[in-house]
Amino acid sequence: MKRCEWVGDDPLYIKYHDEEWGKENHDDRVHFEFLVLESAQAGLSWITVLRKRENYRKHYENFQPDKVANFDENKIEEMLKDPGIIRNRRKIEASINNARRFLEVQEEFGSFDKYIWSFVDNKQVVNNWSTIKEVPAKTELSDKISKDLRKRGFKFIGSTIIYSHLQAVGIINDHTNYCDFK
Repeated sequence: MKRCEWVGDDPLYIKYHDEEWGKENHDDRVHFEFLVLESAQAGLSWITVLRKRENYRKHYENFQPDKVANFDENKIEEMLKDPGIIRNRRKIEASINNARRFLEVQEEFGSFDKYIWSFVDNKQVVNNWSTIKEVPAKTELSDKISKDLRKRGFKFIGSTIIYSHLQAVGIINDHTNYCDFK
């Protein structure tokens, strides 16, 4: 099988690429998971986050935003002691804040999924890239969504993080033309 060139031969990358990246997703829990993970990844490699994903699932109550929204200082301190996640206080605090904001978006729109897919009129954006080098780190769309999320009080949610989120949940399909998973 031909895959996008960034995948390499790491089994975690292969599984993520083949089963998740660019595949349409409409599950709010998955949206929240990727918002947390993409924010945690800022400044690091995605494989680092994938290797810590199971530990994140344990700490973040399987990414249930209603539970994360209630995390307190004791929970933050517990998380900061675990090398199984990225121990960055600002990122952890932002994820708790973002859980609260996520719940507000769900309340307003009925689901986070309805909110975020509305930016593309509920239609997946399928790009036509010949090489992975053509894939942008951010676009006008990710700029617009990031700006709106920040206006709503989300933290650690820049345009590049949002573009990665859009790819992860399949709002954007950036598989290259030669990839069998396009």
